[in-house]
Amino acid sequence: MTENFDVAIIGGGPAGSTVGSLLKKYNSDLKVLILERECFPRDHVGESLLPVISAVLDEIGVWDKIEAANFPVKIGATYRWGRTKDLWDFEFLPDGKFDDQPRPAKYSGQRVKTAFQVDRAIYDKILLDHAAGMGCVVRQQTSVRTVNREGDAVTSLTLDNGTEIKARYYVDASGHAGILRRTMGVHVDCPTKLQNIAIWDYWRNAEWAVNIGVGGTRIQVLSLSYGWIWFIPLGPDRTSIGLIVPAKYYKEQGKTPEQLYTEAVGSDALLNRLLAKASREDKLATTNDWSFVSERLTGDNWFLAGESAGFADPILSAGLSLAHLGSRDVAYVILGLDRKDYEPEWLRHYYCSTHRYQIRQHIRFADFWYTANGVFSDLKDHARQIALDAGLSLTSDKAWQWLGQGGFIERNSGTSVGGYGLFLGKKIISSFTGEEAHYEIVGKSHFKLNLEGAEKDWTGEMQNGKITRRRMYRRDGKLLPMLDVMGWLTTFLKTERTFEELVMATRNYAMEIGQAGPIFPKFWEEVLTDLEALVSDGWVIARTDPSARAILPINLDVSSQVHDNRDEELRAKA
Repeated sequence: MTENFDVAIIGGGPAGSTVGSLLKKYNSDLKVLILERECFPRDHVGESLLPVISAVLDEIGVWDKIEAANFPVKIGATYRWGRTKDLWDFEFLPDGKFDDQPRPAKYSGQRVKTAFQVDRAIYDKILLDHAAGMGCVVRQQTSVRTVNREGDAVTSLTLDNGTEIKARYYVDASGHAGILRRTMGVHVDCPTKLQNIAIWDYWRNAEWAVNIGVGGTRIQVLSLSYGWIWFIPLGPDRTSIGLIVPAKYYKEQGKTPEQLYTEAVGSDALLNRLLAKASREDKLATTNDWSFVSERLTGDNWFLAGESAGFADPILSAGLSLAHLGSRDVAYVILGLDRKDYEPEWLRHYYCSTHRYQIRQHIRFADFWYTANGVFSDLKDHARQIALDAGLSLTSDKAWQWLGQGGFIERNSGTSVGGYGLFLGKKIISSFTGEEAHYEIVGKSHFKLNLEGAEKDWTGEMQNGKITRRRMYRRDGKLLPMLDVMGWLTTFLKTERTFEELVMATRNYAMEIGQAGPIFPKFWEEVLTDLEALVSDGWVIARTDPSARAILPINLDVSSQVHDNRDEELRAKA
Protein backbone atom coordinates (compact mmCIF):
# COMPACT_ATOMS: atom_id res chain seq x y z
CA MET A 1 0.00 0.00 0.00
CA THR A 2 1.24 3.48 -0.87
CA GLU A 3 0.25 6.66 0.98
CA ASN A 4 0.99 10.22 -0.11
CA PHE A 5 1.76 13.24 2.06
CA ASP A 6 3.24 16.69 1.63
CA VAL A 7 5.75 16.23 4.47
CA ALA A 8 6.88 12.99 6.14
CA ILE A 9 8.74 13.40 9.44
CA ILE A 10 10.77 10.54 10.91
CA GLY A 11 10.69 10.92 14.70
CA GLY A 12 8.04 12.24 17.07
CA GLY A 13 10.29 13.89 19.65
CA PRO A 14 10.46 17.68 20.22
CA ALA A 15 12.14 18.30 16.84
CA GLY A 16 9.57 16.37 14.83
CA SER A 17 6.64 17.78 16.81
CA THR A 18 7.91 21.35 16.35
CA VAL A 19 8.23 20.97 12.58
CA GLY A 20 4.79 19.39 12.29
CA SER A 21 2.97 21.89 14.52
CA LEU A 22 4.45 24.94 12.78
CA LEU A 23 3.69 23.59 9.31
CA LYS A 24 0.05 23.02 10.23
CA LYS A 25 -0.23 26.37 12.02
CA TYR A 26 0.84 28.38 9.01
CA ASN A 27 -0.60 26.13 6.26
CA SER A 28 -3.43 23.95 7.51
CA ASP A 29 -3.88 22.41 4.05
CA LEU A 30 -0.57 20.54 4.23
CA LYS A 31 -0.76 16.79 4.80
CA VAL A 32 1.89 16.12 7.45
CA LEU A 33 2.85 12.67 8.73
CA ILE A 34 4.90 12.04 11.89
CA LEU A 35 6.33 8.53 12.31
CA GLU A 36 7.49 7.50 15.80
CA ARG A 37 8.95 4.05 16.45
CA GLU A 38 8.21 4.12 20.19
CA CYS A 39 4.99 4.48 22.15
CA PHE A 40 4.75 7.68 24.21
CA PRO A 41 5.16 8.30 27.08
CA ARG A 42 8.73 7.12 27.32
CA ASP A 43 11.73 8.42 29.28
CA HIS A 44 14.41 10.41 27.50
CA VAL A 45 17.47 12.27 28.68
CA GLY A 46 17.82 16.03 28.14
CA GLU A 47 15.47 17.56 30.68
CA SER A 48 16.92 21.02 31.38
CA LEU A 49 15.60 23.78 29.10
CA LEU A 50 16.69 27.35 28.36
CA PRO A 51 14.42 30.44 28.12
CA VAL A 52 14.80 30.68 24.33
CA ILE A 53 12.66 27.54 24.01
CA SER A 54 9.67 29.20 25.64
CA ALA A 55 9.25 31.57 22.68
CA VAL A 56 9.04 28.59 20.31
CA LEU A 57 6.55 26.81 22.57
CA ASP A 58 4.46 29.98 22.63
CA GLU A 59 4.54 30.28 18.82
CA ILE A 60 3.43 26.67 18.47
CA GLY A 61 0.60 27.34 20.91
CA VAL A 62 1.68 24.73 23.46
CA TRP A 63 3.30 26.85 26.21
CA ASP A 64 0.13 26.89 28.32
CA LYS A 65 -0.10 23.10 28.14
CA ILE A 66 3.51 22.72 29.27
CA GLU A 67 2.92 25.19 32.12
CA ALA A 68 -0.22 23.30 33.16
CA ALA A 69 1.89 20.13 33.59
CA ASN A 70 3.42 21.84 36.67
CA PHE A 71 7.06 21.23 35.77
CA PRO A 72 9.59 23.05 37.99
CA VAL A 73 10.33 26.57 36.79
CA LYS A 74 14.03 26.83 36.03
CA ILE A 75 15.41 30.22 37.06
CA GLY A 76 19.07 29.28 36.65
CA ALA A 77 21.71 26.85 37.86
CA THR A 78 24.03 26.34 40.82
CA TYR A 79 27.56 25.25 39.92
CA ARG A 80 30.53 23.76 41.66
CA TRP A 81 32.84 24.38 38.76
CA GLY A 82 35.99 26.19 37.72
CA ARG A 83 38.82 27.45 39.92
CA THR A 84 36.89 27.14 43.17
CA LYS A 85 35.12 24.31 44.97
CA ASP A 86 32.59 26.79 46.34
CA LEU A 87 29.07 26.91 44.94
CA TRP A 88 28.14 29.77 42.60
CA ASP A 89 24.92 30.65 40.81
CA PHE A 90 23.92 31.60 37.30
CA GLU A 91 20.53 33.33 37.24
CA PHE A 92 18.15 33.99 34.34
CA LEU A 93 16.64 36.84 36.37
CA PRO A 94 18.70 39.61 38.03
CA ASP A 95 19.59 38.41 41.53
CA GLY A 96 17.32 35.43 40.96
CA LYS A 97 14.31 37.51 42.05
CA PHE A 98 11.43 35.24 41.12
CA ASP A 99 8.16 36.78 42.32
CA ASP A 100 5.51 34.55 43.82
CA GLN A 101 2.57 34.10 41.49
CA PRO A 102 -0.10 31.43 41.14
CA ARG A 103 0.36 28.59 38.70
CA PRO A 104 -0.47 27.92 35.99
CA ALA A 105 0.81 31.34 34.91
CA LYS A 106 0.86 33.08 31.53
CA TYR A 107 3.76 33.53 29.12
CA SER A 108 4.45 37.13 30.11
CA GLY A 109 6.53 39.18 32.53
CA GLN A 110 9.15 37.17 34.42
CA ARG A 111 8.06 33.92 32.81
CA VAL A 112 9.39 35.07 29.43
CA LYS A 113 12.88 34.95 30.94
CA THR A 114 12.55 31.60 32.72
CA ALA A 115 12.56 28.02 31.48
CA PHE A 116 11.29 24.60 32.52
CA GLN A 117 12.88 21.43 33.89
CA VAL A 118 10.83 18.73 32.23
CA ASP A 119 10.07 15.06 32.61
CA ARG A 120 10.59 14.10 28.99
CA ALA A 121 8.07 11.27 29.20
CA ILE A 122 5.39 13.89 29.85
CA TYR A 123 6.89 16.80 27.87
CA ASP A 124 7.39 14.89 24.63
CA LYS A 125 3.90 13.40 24.80
CA ILE A 126 2.33 16.84 25.26
CA LEU A 127 4.21 18.10 22.20
CA LEU A 128 3.31 15.09 20.04
CA ASP A 129 -0.35 15.16 21.10
CA HIS A 130 -0.41 18.88 20.31
CA ALA A 131 0.96 18.21 16.82
CA ALA A 132 -1.83 15.67 16.31
CA GLY A 133 -4.33 18.24 17.57
CA MET A 134 -2.99 20.69 14.98
CA GLY A 135 -3.87 18.18 12.27
CA CYS A 136 -0.70 16.12 11.82
CA VAL A 137 -1.16 12.39 11.20
CA VAL A 138 0.78 10.75 14.03
CA ARG A 139 1.69 7.07 14.02
CA GLN A 140 3.47 5.63 17.03
CA GLN A 141 5.14 2.24 17.24
CA THR A 142 5.88 2.61 13.54
CA SER A 143 9.43 2.17 12.29
CA VAL A 144 11.00 3.17 9.00
CA ARG A 145 12.56 0.03 7.55
CA THR A 146 14.09 1.57 4.44
CA VAL A 147 14.77 5.03 3.07
CA ASN A 148 14.53 4.74 -0.72
CA ARG A 149 16.52 7.19 -2.80
CA GLU A 150 17.58 8.27 -6.28
CA GLY A 151 20.73 10.33 -6.23
CA ASP A 152 20.32 13.03 -3.59
CA ALA A 153 16.53 12.75 -3.50
CA VAL A 154 14.41 10.55 -1.25
CA THR A 155 11.76 8.77 -3.29
CA SER A 156 9.84 7.06 -0.48
CA LEU A 157 9.96 5.46 2.95
CA THR A 158 9.19 1.79 3.47
CA LEU A 159 7.67 1.11 6.88
CA ASP A 160 8.10 -2.02 8.97
CA ASN A 161 4.62 -3.21 7.90
CA GLY A 162 5.48 -2.85 4.21
CA THR A 163 3.57 0.40 3.64
CA GLU A 164 5.29 2.84 1.29
CA ILE A 165 5.17 6.53 2.21
CA LYS A 166 5.69 9.12 -0.51
CA ALA A 167 6.05 12.82 0.23
CA ARG A 168 7.23 16.04 -1.37
CA TYR A 169 9.53 16.71 1.60
CA TYR A 170 11.15 14.42 4.17
CA VAL A 171 12.48 15.45 7.60
CA ASP A 172 14.88 13.33 9.66
CA ALA A 173 14.08 14.04 13.32
CA SER A 174 15.14 10.56 14.46
CA GLY A 175 17.81 11.79 16.88
CA HIS A 176 21.20 10.08 17.10
CA ALA A 177 19.84 7.24 14.95
CA GLY A 178 20.00 9.61 11.96
CA ILE A 179 17.97 7.22 9.81
CA LEU A 180 17.78 9.45 6.76
CA ARG A 181 21.20 11.03 7.38
CA ARG A 182 22.95 7.67 7.28
CA THR A 183 21.11 6.52 4.16
CA MET A 184 22.04 9.72 2.32
CA GLY A 185 25.69 9.25 3.29
CA VAL A 186 25.99 12.51 5.21
CA HIS A 187 29.25 12.57 7.15
CA VAL A 188 29.56 14.17 10.57
CA ASP A 189 32.32 16.38 11.89
CA CYS A 190 33.43 16.25 15.53
CA PRO A 191 35.10 19.65 16.07
CA THR A 192 36.16 18.77 19.61
CA LYS A 193 38.24 16.29 21.58
CA LEU A 194 35.44 15.90 24.10
CA GLN A 195 34.32 12.28 24.06
CA ASN A 196 32.24 11.68 27.14
CA ILE A 197 29.96 8.98 28.49
CA ALA A 198 26.65 9.85 30.18
CA ILE A 199 25.22 7.55 32.86
CA TRP A 200 21.91 8.43 34.57
CA ASP A 201 18.96 7.21 36.59
CA TYR A 202 15.80 8.68 38.14
CA TRP A 203 15.10 9.10 41.84
CA ARG A 204 11.89 9.40 43.83
CA ASN A 205 11.36 11.82 46.72
CA ALA A 206 14.73 13.58 46.50
CA GLU A 207 14.84 16.92 48.29
CA TRP A 208 15.10 19.92 45.99
CA ALA A 209 18.37 21.74 46.49
CA VAL A 210 16.53 25.07 46.62
CA ASN A 211 12.91 26.24 46.52
CA ILE A 212 12.29 29.70 45.07
CA GLY A 213 8.84 31.26 44.88
CA VAL A 214 6.05 29.04 43.57
CA GLY A 215 7.66 26.10 41.81
CA GLY A 216 10.99 27.81 41.09
CA THR A 217 14.38 26.13 41.49
CA ARG A 218 17.88 25.82 40.02
CA ILE A 219 19.51 22.72 38.62
CA GLN A 220 22.77 21.59 40.25
CA VAL A 221 25.95 21.00 38.22
CA LEU A 222 28.62 19.50 40.47
CA SER A 223 32.21 19.03 39.37
CA LEU A 224 34.18 15.92 40.34
CA SER A 225 37.89 15.29 39.96
CA TYR A 226 37.12 13.12 36.92
CA GLY A 227 33.84 14.51 35.51
CA TRP A 228 30.60 16.06 36.73
CA ILE A 229 27.10 15.29 38.00
CA TRP A 230 23.75 16.83 37.08
CA PHE A 231 20.84 17.09 39.52
CA ILE A 232 17.58 18.13 37.80
CA PRO A 233 14.24 18.08 39.63
CA LEU A 234 11.53 17.08 37.12
CA GLY A 235 8.54 17.43 39.43
CA PRO A 236 7.54 17.31 43.09
CA ASP A 237 8.77 13.72 43.57
CA ARG A 238 11.00 12.84 40.57
CA THR A 239 14.61 13.90 39.92
CA SER A 240 17.08 13.10 37.15
CA ILE A 241 20.66 12.54 38.33
CA GLY A 242 23.38 11.85 35.79
CA LEU A 243 27.14 11.39 35.63
CA ILE A 244 29.39 12.61 32.80
CA VAL A 245 32.89 11.12 32.51
CA PRO A 246 35.44 11.07 29.67
CA ALA A 247 35.24 7.90 27.59
CA LYS A 248 38.97 7.44 28.22
CA TYR A 249 38.41 7.48 31.98
CA TYR A 250 35.55 4.98 31.66
CA LYS A 251 37.77 2.53 29.76
CA GLU A 252 40.73 2.95 32.13
CA GLN A 253 38.65 2.28 35.26
CA GLY A 254 37.39 -1.08 34.03
CA LYS A 255 34.20 -0.66 36.06
CA THR A 256 30.59 -1.13 35.06
CA PRO A 257 28.36 1.94 34.54
CA GLU A 258 26.45 0.91 37.69
CA GLN A 259 29.67 0.89 39.74
CA LEU A 260 30.82 4.26 38.43
CA TYR A 261 27.40 5.82 39.00
CA THR A 262 26.95 4.46 42.53
CA GLU A 263 30.44 5.55 43.58
CA ALA A 264 30.04 9.06 42.12
CA VAL A 265 26.65 9.75 43.69
CA GLY A 266 27.68 8.20 47.01
CA SER A 267 30.88 10.24 47.23
CA ASP A 268 29.21 13.65 47.05
CA ALA A 269 28.22 15.15 50.41
CA LEU A 270 25.59 17.49 48.94
CA LEU A 271 23.88 14.69 47.00
CA ASN A 272 23.91 12.40 50.03
CA ARG A 273 21.94 14.98 52.00
CA LEU A 274 19.49 15.64 49.16
CA LEU A 275 18.93 11.91 48.66
CA ALA A 276 18.64 10.93 52.35
CA LYS A 277 14.97 9.97 51.94
CA ALA A 278 15.03 9.14 48.22
CA SER A 279 15.01 5.87 46.31
CA ARG A 280 16.21 4.98 42.82
CA GLU A 281 13.89 3.83 40.07
CA ASP A 282 16.65 1.46 38.89
CA LYS A 283 16.38 2.54 35.26
CA LEU A 284 20.11 3.10 34.76
CA ALA A 285 20.88 4.16 31.19
CA THR A 286 24.03 5.15 29.31
CA THR A 287 24.89 6.87 26.05
CA ASN A 288 27.88 8.22 24.15
CA ASP A 289 27.75 11.95 24.71
CA TRP A 290 29.88 13.16 21.80
CA SER A 291 29.42 16.57 20.20
CA PHE A 292 29.15 16.58 16.41
CA VAL A 293 27.68 18.51 13.50
CA SER A 294 26.53 17.03 10.17
CA GLU A 295 28.47 18.26 7.15
CA ARG A 296 25.20 19.28 5.48
CA LEU A 297 21.63 19.49 6.70
CA THR A 298 19.63 19.49 3.45
CA GLY A 299 19.33 17.70 0.14
CA ASP A 300 17.06 17.80 -2.91
CA ASN A 301 13.90 17.18 -0.91
CA TRP A 302 15.02 16.37 2.64
CA PHE A 303 16.16 18.05 5.87
CA LEU A 304 17.95 17.02 9.05
CA ALA A 305 16.47 18.39 12.28
CA GLY A 306 17.21 17.97 15.98
CA GLU A 307 20.02 15.62 16.98
CA SER A 308 20.27 14.08 13.52
CA ALA A 309 21.69 17.49 12.47
CA GLY A 310 24.13 17.81 15.37
CA PHE A 311 24.61 17.63 19.11
CA ALA A 312 26.38 19.82 21.66
CA ASP A 313 27.60 18.61 25.05
CA PRO A 314 24.89 18.95 27.76
CA ILE A 315 26.98 21.16 30.07
CA LEU A 316 25.20 24.24 28.64
CA SER A 317 21.72 22.64 28.45
CA ALA A 318 21.76 23.35 24.72
CA GLY A 319 20.24 20.13 23.39
CA LEU A 320 16.55 21.01 23.27
CA SER A 321 17.29 24.66 22.42
CA LEU A 322 19.08 23.56 19.26
CA ALA A 323 16.35 21.01 18.51
CA HIS A 324 13.46 23.47 18.80
CA LEU A 325 15.20 26.39 17.07
CA GLY A 326 16.58 24.31 14.22
CA SER A 327 13.22 22.61 13.68
CA ARG A 328 11.51 25.99 13.55
CA ASP A 329 13.94 26.92 10.76
CA VAL A 330 13.08 23.73 8.87
CA ALA A 331 9.35 24.45 9.02
CA TYR A 332 9.86 28.04 7.82
CA VAL A 333 12.07 26.89 4.93
CA ILE A 334 9.51 24.29 3.77
CA LEU A 335 6.78 26.94 3.90
CA GLY A 336 9.02 29.29 1.91
CA LEU A 337 9.75 26.62 -0.69
CA ASP A 338 6.03 26.05 -1.22
CA ARG A 339 5.36 29.78 -1.58
CA LYS A 340 8.38 30.18 -3.88
CA ASP A 341 9.42 33.23 -1.84
CA TYR A 342 13.10 32.90 -2.83
CA GLU A 343 15.38 30.61 -4.77
CA PRO A 344 15.21 27.04 -3.38
CA GLU A 345 19.00 26.91 -3.21
CA TRP A 346 19.15 30.01 -1.02
CA LEU A 347 16.42 28.80 1.33
CA ARG A 348 18.21 25.47 1.87
CA HIS A 349 21.57 27.19 2.25
CA TYR A 350 20.05 29.60 4.78
CA TYR A 351 18.97 26.76 7.08
CA CYS A 352 22.14 24.72 6.62
CA SER A 353 24.59 27.55 7.26
CA THR A 354 22.57 29.12 10.08
CA HIS A 355 21.98 25.98 12.10
CA ARG A 356 25.47 24.52 11.59
CA TYR A 357 26.85 27.84 12.87
CA GLN A 358 24.62 27.65 15.97
CA ILE A 359 25.67 24.09 16.74
CA ARG A 360 29.36 24.90 16.34
CA GLN A 361 29.06 27.94 18.61
CA HIS A 362 27.59 25.79 21.38
CA ILE A 363 30.25 23.11 20.91
CA ARG A 364 33.00 25.71 21.00
CA PHE A 365 31.83 27.32 24.22
CA ALA A 366 31.21 23.91 25.82
CA ASP A 367 34.84 23.06 25.12
CA PHE A 368 35.90 26.32 26.74
CA TRP A 369 33.69 25.57 29.74
CA TYR A 370 35.29 22.15 30.25
CA THR A 371 38.82 23.50 30.35
CA ALA A 372 37.84 25.62 33.35
CA ASN A 373 37.17 22.37 35.21
CA GLY A 374 40.82 21.32 35.08
CA VAL A 375 39.92 17.68 34.30
CA PHE A 376 39.95 18.32 30.57
CA SER A 377 43.19 20.30 30.32
CA ASP A 378 44.34 18.43 27.20
CA LEU A 379 41.72 20.41 25.28
CA LYS A 380 43.88 23.52 25.58
CA ASP A 381 46.44 22.18 23.11
CA HIS A 382 43.54 21.42 20.77
CA ALA A 383 42.49 25.08 21.06
CA ARG A 384 46.03 26.22 20.27
CA GLN A 385 45.93 24.25 17.02
CA ILE A 386 42.56 25.76 16.11
CA ALA A 387 44.03 29.21 16.67
CA LEU A 388 47.05 28.35 14.49
CA ASP A 389 44.71 27.21 11.72
CA ALA A 390 43.09 30.65 11.95
CA GLY A 391 46.50 32.32 11.61
CA LEU A 392 46.98 33.14 15.29
CA SER A 393 50.01 32.07 17.31
CA LEU A 394 48.76 31.89 20.90
CA THR A 395 49.64 30.05 24.07
CA SER A 396 47.22 27.31 25.05
CA ASP A 397 45.62 29.47 27.75
CA LYS A 398 45.27 32.48 25.47
CA ALA A 399 43.92 30.24 22.72
CA TRP A 400 41.13 29.13 25.04
CA GLN A 401 40.31 32.71 25.90
CA TRP A 402 40.15 33.52 22.18
CA LEU A 403 38.06 30.43 21.47
CA GLY A 404 35.54 31.34 24.15
CA GLN A 405 35.11 34.95 23.05
CA GLY A 406 35.25 35.23 19.27
CA GLY A 407 32.29 35.57 16.92
CA PHE A 408 29.64 37.08 19.17
CA ILE A 409 27.03 37.89 16.53
CA GLU A 410 24.82 35.01 15.46
CA ARG A 411 23.13 34.92 12.10
CA ASN A 412 19.54 35.32 13.22
CA SER A 413 19.33 35.09 16.99
CA GLY A 414 21.12 38.10 18.43
CA THR A 415 24.43 38.28 20.27
CA SER A 416 25.70 35.70 22.69
CA VAL A 417 28.52 33.48 23.86
CA GLY A 418 27.36 29.91 23.33
CA GLY A 419 23.75 30.86 24.06
CA TYR A 420 24.53 33.17 27.00
CA GLY A 421 23.94 36.91 26.72
CA LEU A 422 27.15 38.62 25.64
CA PHE A 423 27.87 40.59 28.83
CA LEU A 424 26.94 37.57 30.95
CA GLY A 425 29.13 35.32 28.80
CA LYS A 426 32.10 37.63 29.27
CA LYS A 427 31.48 37.61 33.02
CA ILE A 428 31.56 33.80 33.05
CA ILE A 429 34.70 33.74 30.91
CA SER A 430 36.44 36.13 33.30
CA SER A 431 35.55 33.97 36.29
CA PHE A 432 37.11 30.96 34.55
CA THR A 433 40.27 32.69 33.32
CA GLY A 434 40.81 34.69 36.50
CA GLU A 435 41.10 37.86 34.43
CA GLU A 436 38.79 40.82 34.87
CA ALA A 437 36.07 41.02 32.23
CA HIS A 438 37.01 43.46 29.48
CA TYR A 439 34.36 45.53 27.70
CA GLU A 440 35.43 47.16 24.44
CA ILE A 441 32.94 50.03 24.61
CA VAL A 442 33.72 51.26 28.14
CA GLY A 443 35.46 54.63 28.14
CA LYS A 444 34.88 55.22 24.43
CA SER A 445 33.37 58.42 23.06
CA HIS A 446 33.17 57.91 19.26
CA PHE A 447 31.89 55.02 17.15
CA LYS A 448 31.96 54.36 13.39
CA LEU A 449 30.97 51.42 11.19
CA ASN A 450 33.80 49.55 9.45
CA LEU A 451 32.82 47.36 6.47
CA GLU A 452 36.25 47.33 4.81
CA GLY A 453 36.93 43.94 3.23
CA ALA A 454 33.43 42.61 4.01
CA GLU A 455 31.42 40.57 1.53
CA LYS A 456 27.69 41.00 1.04
CA ASP A 457 25.45 38.06 1.86
CA TRP A 458 21.86 37.38 2.87
CA THR A 459 20.25 36.21 6.08
CA GLY A 460 16.61 35.71 6.96
CA GLU A 461 14.15 37.26 9.38
CA MET A 462 11.49 34.75 10.47
CA GLN A 463 8.06 35.90 11.60
CA ASN A 464 4.52 34.59 11.29
CA GLY A 465 5.53 31.63 9.17
CA LYS A 466 7.46 33.64 6.59
CA ILE A 467 11.17 34.21 5.95
CA THR A 468 12.08 37.71 4.78
CA ARG A 469 15.53 38.08 3.27
CA ARG A 470 17.72 40.73 4.86
CA ARG A 471 21.20 41.99 4.04
CA MET A 472 24.15 40.51 5.91
CA TYR A 473 27.91 41.07 5.76
CA ARG A 474 30.61 38.46 6.25
CA ARG A 475 34.31 38.94 7.02
CA ASP A 476 36.93 36.58 8.48
CA GLY A 477 34.28 34.15 9.67
CA LYS A 478 32.37 36.91 11.48
CA LEU A 479 28.78 37.83 10.63
CA LEU A 480 26.88 41.12 10.60
CA PRO A 481 23.13 40.65 9.99
CA MET A 482 21.17 43.85 9.32
CA LEU A 483 18.30 42.82 11.59
CA ASP A 484 16.34 44.52 14.36
CA VAL A 485 18.46 46.67 16.72
CA MET A 486 21.66 45.49 15.04
CA GLY A 487 20.42 46.75 11.67
CA TRP A 488 19.35 50.12 13.06
CA LEU A 489 22.59 50.57 14.99
CA THR A 490 24.87 49.81 12.04
CA THR A 491 22.89 52.14 9.79
CA PHE A 492 23.14 54.92 12.37
CA LEU A 493 26.91 54.44 12.69
CA LYS A 494 27.69 54.70 8.96
CA THR A 495 29.03 58.13 9.86
CA GLU A 496 31.00 58.54 13.07
CA ARG A 497 28.80 59.31 16.05
CA THR A 498 29.50 60.42 19.61
CA PHE A 499 28.20 58.71 22.71
CA GLU A 500 25.86 61.68 23.30
CA GLU A 501 24.41 61.32 19.81
CA LEU A 502 23.94 57.58 20.36
CA VAL A 503 21.97 58.17 23.57
CA MET A 504 19.65 60.71 21.94
CA ALA A 505 19.12 58.60 18.80
CA THR A 506 18.39 55.51 20.89
CA ARG A 507 15.69 57.35 22.84
CA ASN A 508 14.05 58.55 19.61
CA TYR A 509 14.22 55.08 18.06
CA ALA A 510 12.76 53.52 21.22
CA MET A 511 9.79 55.89 21.00
CA GLU A 512 9.23 54.96 17.35
CA ILE A 513 9.07 51.22 18.06
CA GLY A 514 7.28 51.37 21.41
CA GLN A 515 10.26 50.66 23.66
CA ALA A 516 10.25 53.95 25.58
CA GLY A 517 9.08 54.62 29.12
CA PRO A 518 9.65 52.09 31.93
CA ILE A 519 10.95 49.43 29.50
CA PHE A 520 13.60 51.72 28.00
CA PRO A 521 16.42 50.49 30.32
CA LYS A 522 16.07 46.95 28.91
CA PHE A 523 16.10 48.33 25.37
CA TRP A 524 19.19 50.44 26.16
CA GLU A 525 20.83 47.27 27.48
CA GLU A 526 20.09 45.55 24.15
CA VAL A 527 21.65 48.46 22.24
CA LEU A 528 24.79 48.36 24.39
CA THR A 529 25.04 44.57 24.01
CA ASP A 530 24.88 44.83 20.23
CA LEU A 531 27.38 47.70 20.25
CA GLU A 532 29.81 45.65 22.36
CA ALA A 533 29.50 42.78 19.89
CA LEU A 534 30.02 45.08 16.91
CA VAL A 535 33.19 46.53 18.42
CA SER A 536 34.48 43.16 19.67
CA ASP A 537 34.02 41.57 16.23
CA GLY A 538 35.59 44.54 14.43
CA TRP A 539 32.46 45.87 12.69
CA VAL A 540 32.59 49.17 14.56
CA ILE A 541 35.71 51.16 15.39
CA ALA A 542 35.53 52.76 18.84
CA ARG A 543 37.89 55.48 20.01
CA THR A 544 38.26 57.95 22.85
CA ASP A 545 38.55 61.67 22.18
CA PRO A 546 40.05 63.42 25.24
CA SER A 547 38.01 66.52 24.44
CA ALA A 548 34.70 64.62 24.32
CA ARG A 549 32.05 65.81 26.75
CA ALA A 550 30.93 62.25 27.57
CA ILE A 551 32.26 58.72 27.36
CA LEU A 552 30.39 55.46 27.62
CA PRO A 553 30.21 54.00 31.13
CA ILE A 554 29.10 50.43 31.74
CA ASN A 555 25.89 50.45 33.76
CA LEU A 556 24.84 46.82 33.38
CA ASP A 557 24.87 44.90 36.64
CA VAL A 558 25.87 41.56 35.10
CA SER A 559 27.32 40.48 38.43
CA SER A 560 23.76 40.08 39.72
CA GLN A 561 23.28 37.14 37.37
CA VAL A 562 26.58 35.39 38.18
CA HIS A 563 27.43 35.43 41.85
CA ASP A 564 28.51 33.35 44.83
CA ASN A 565 25.75 31.09 46.08
CA ARG A 566 23.65 32.78 48.77
CA ASP A 567 21.51 29.84 49.91
CA GLU A 568 22.70 29.23 53.46
CA GLU A 569 20.90 25.89 53.78
CA LEU A 570 22.38 24.61 50.53
CA ARG A 571 25.92 25.68 51.45
CA ALA A 572 25.54 23.95 54.80
CA LYS A 573 24.56 20.70 53.05
CA ALA A 574 27.48 20.99 50.67
